[in-house]
Parts: sequence; structure tokens; C-alpha cells
Amino acid sequence: MNPRRITYSDKHVLLIESSGNMRATIVQMLRQLGVVNIKPITVSQRVLELIQQENFDIILLGHNASDKITGIQLLEEARYRNFMRPTSGWIFMTSDSSQQVILHAIDSNPDYLLTKPFTVEELKTRIDALIVRKQVLHDVDQAVEQGDLEAAVHACDTISVTDLSYDFAQRYKGRLLLSLNKPTEALALLQERFWQTADKDTGLLVAQALLALKQPEEAIQQLHELIENHPLLVPALDLLAQAYEMHGDMEQARDVLHEASRKSPLGIPRQMELGRIATQTKALGLAEGAYKRSIVLGRSSCYRSPEPYLRLANIRRLEMQDASEDRQIELHNDLDAILNHAEFSFPKDEQLKVKSLLVKSLVYGDLGKRVKSDGLRREAEKRNAQLSDPIDIGRETLVLSGDPVPMLDERPEQTQVRARLPYDEALSDKMNRMAIRHYMAGKYGQAMRCLNMAIEYNPTSGSAILNQAQLYLEVARDQSDRRDERLTMVRRFIKLSIRAQLSEIAKIRQHELFSYLKLSLDQLPRGSLGVLLR
Repeated sequence: MNPRRITYSDKHVLLIESSGNMRATIVQMLRQLGVVNIKPITVSQRVLELIQQENFDIILLGHNASDKITGIQLLEEARYRNFMRPTSGWIFMTSDSSQQVILHAIDSNPDYLLTKPFTVEELKTRIDALIVRKQVLHDVDQAVEQGDLEAAVHACDTISVTDLSYDFAQRYKGRLLLSLNKPTEALALLQERFWQTADKDTGLLVAQALLALKQPEEAIQQLHELIENHPLLVPALDLLAQAYEMHGDMEQARDVLHEASRKSPLGIPRQMELGRIATQTKALGLAEGAYKRSIVLGRSSCYRSPEPYLRLANIRRLEMQDASEDRQIELHNDLDAILNHAEFSFPKDEQLKVKSLLVKSLVYGDLGKRVKSDGLRREAEKRNAQLSDPIDIGRETLVLSGDPVPMLDERPEQTQVRARLPYDEALSDKMNRMAIRHYMAGKYGQAMRCLNMAIEYNPTSGSAILNQAQLYLEVARDQSDRRDERLTMVRRFIKLSIRAQLSEIAKIRQHELFSYLKLSLDQLPRGSLGVLLR
């Protein structure tokens, strides 16, 4: 591959830094590198207008925790308002390298992180990598910026496999395919890239594709392995919570989100999700803490809204249901105070007034005061009818009560057929061979996923079916958690093998597995139960 020539003189750089000394130092560094067109500016809300109005090749954003408006607030809001153009590269510079700040910054997905103070060589390394990537992906980024995702996918295919940015481009393509609602194509692409690179970001996209295909069990396996190898990969915990919820295990989803919020506690969306699921699982103390943190964080966040106040008021309503009469009065007063605080903080929010009436209606309904409850409900409906943008009263009542909202679930109807991969015997054999390599390397999770793919591509593959039965049996023997579930999977795959075309060797393996199932787990041989079938 011919190395690309890196030039700085034609780059338009926006430098956002509140410290005058640091700003002057970075300007000097940029001039040393040959950057001519530099716009230095302090951290303020005016930055967002500037980013929206002008095109910059590179944006250097400084964060200082003592600033009235911090860099991380601007980064979060730029992402929230969709001001981060694909054609611009973002480098987040922070003097606070704490885990909380770094992980919160990663949530907004800048291109690179840089810890202050840094040398001109460190700055050059980040800028060089950014320029090279943006040169390679120019057509892709342009198409995305114009909203033509199909053209962006085709542009990814023009990037040579010998290019250093090829893996990034393929990951980009997988993300685009997911955005285009093509999860089957995305999964086929991303699985292969993940097997070759073991890249954690590609692994996350694999899990997203599995969830889009309504395959939560496979996604759970994928995400557990990612988290084991990358304990601070908080987005994997967020996805794992979604997978557990899709699988119907709300308590596991809650515990995973709780762990994610402990590791990265500064994001309001994550706290609100934790509050929602904690409410549904009756962990009211945990939900209360999440909503209170959301209120505090909202004082300086683009995610500021009355929603955490409303959800916190509902926690008080739920606490009233099992409380003594005196305690009910105390909780009721607190609920009213929370709603009053919300309306004081958001005086122009007309929808909030409707939602507050709905919460109060629920409270009086719980207390058996139907006349009062119905009157508040009618008042809410009357106010709602006068809004320029009315809310769905039924939906909001369910949301505010903390109950699951079936009408909002993205899960398919019971009759919907799960998306399948196209039949491909050759690719099935390839996946089976890949599973064997992972198994030999001790990577059971990856081996199981490969075998699932092999069976999806060819449901009659006797080798893959029996290999999967063997892996489930070994894992059930060696791990105490979910043991019954894994033994059920062993029986399921052995049953499937009866209908498959089996070679003589495969028939022997089938007989061995049948005999192993008659033994207790502690009677099974240790180690491998046999060489996997090819």
C-alpha cells in the first residue's frame, strides 16, 4: 500500500479550550505541525452554534471539570443535537482522566481521547490518524452526511483490503447495514470480521445485529465474553441489559444496568433505564436513587427534563400501597412536593401538567377514591385536548405507572417468524471449522456462536448439531450456573441430530452422547468429551 501524504495546511481546525494558557500552547503546537487555519475559542454555549454553522475538519474539545460549562457537556449536547458531522473529526482533550469522565465521554463517541497535558508528538499521532481515516472514508462520510446510507455502504466496498482503514470501514459498513434495517447482512459481515480481528467495537455490533434479529440468547453469550475481556466496556453492559429484557429476565437486566451505572454514573439515559427496570422489578430504593441522580445530573445536561420527577413521584405512589395510614399521608405530601418542584422547574411544559394530573389520578385510584381519581383523569384529558401536541393518555398512564408498555415494545407479534440466515452449506462448514478452532483455543462462547451460525446456515448439519450438544454438555458439567438450561439444550440438539444425515463417525458420537446423558454430571470424564466433528 502506498502511504498517503498527510497535509495540514488545508485543514480547518476548531480549538475549544477554556484555559487561555493551554489554548495558546495548543495553537503553537498546531502551527508547528503546519496547521494554518485555526479558530481558537473558549468553552461556551456559542460553540454549538459555531459547529452548526461552519464546517471544520478537526474539532479539538477541551474539558476542565471546574468550568461553568464543561467540555463533556458540550460533547454530549453536540451528539444529542446531531451536530457531530461525519466529515468532522473530534478529539476530546481532558485534564480529568478519572474513569467516570472517560467512560462518560466515550458514550458520546469522539474519534479520539487525549489526556492533558500532552506533547506535540502525541497530538500529531492523533491528528495524523484522524486525517488518514477521513481521507479514506471521505466518500462514505459524505454520503452519510447527505443521508444516503445505501451510497455509503457501496462506498465502504471501494476501500481496499490492503488499506489500514479497511477494518474500520467494514465495521462502519456493518453499522450502516443495521441503520438500514438489514441485520442479517450486517451479522454475516460483522461475525466474519470479529472472528478475524476480535475487535471489541465489532463485537458490540455483532450483539446489536443479534438483538435486531430477536436472538437474545446468542447476544447474551456474545456480550458476556466481551465483558469478560473488556470489563470497562459499559456499552456492552447496556446491550446485555437489553438482551436480558428481551429474554424476559428483568432481574438480570436490572442487575446488569446497576453495574453499568456504577462504572459510568454520569449518563442520564442509563440512569433512567435503571430506574424503569428497577421499578418494574419492585426494587424501589434502587429506582429512587436512579431518578434522583437523573434530576441532579439534569441541572447541567441536554437531557434535562421533568421525566425523572414524574417517575420519582410514582415511586412514592408505589410505596404508599403497603404503607400505614400515617406513612401514606407523609408519602402523599412528598409526592405532591415532587410534582410541584417539577412544575416550578419546567413552568412552560404544558404536557407536564397533564402528566402530573395522571399521576395524581393513579394515587387516588390506589386509595379507592374513584370519584376523585376519575375527576383528575377527566381534567387531564381536557387539558390534553387543548395542547398543540397532545400526548397519548393511555400510553402515558402506563409509562408513568412504571408498568411495561406492550404497545411500545419493538418485539414482534407471537406469530412473527424469526429471521433466518439463508441456506449455505459451504458457509455452514466454514462456521463449524471456525468453531473447532475457537474450541481448541478454549473460547467456548465463540465456539458456540459459530456452531449456532453453522446450524442456521444448514439445519441438517449433523456435525455442527452434535458438536453443539457436546459443548453444552461440557459447559453444564464444568459450570454450576444455568446447568438445567444447558442440559435441556443438550437433549434438544441430540434430538435434532436424529433427523440429520450422519456419517459413521457422527453416529458413534451420537451414541456416546446418548450414553453420557444417562450418567450424572459428576460421573462424566473430565476435559474434552471427544474431538469435535468436522
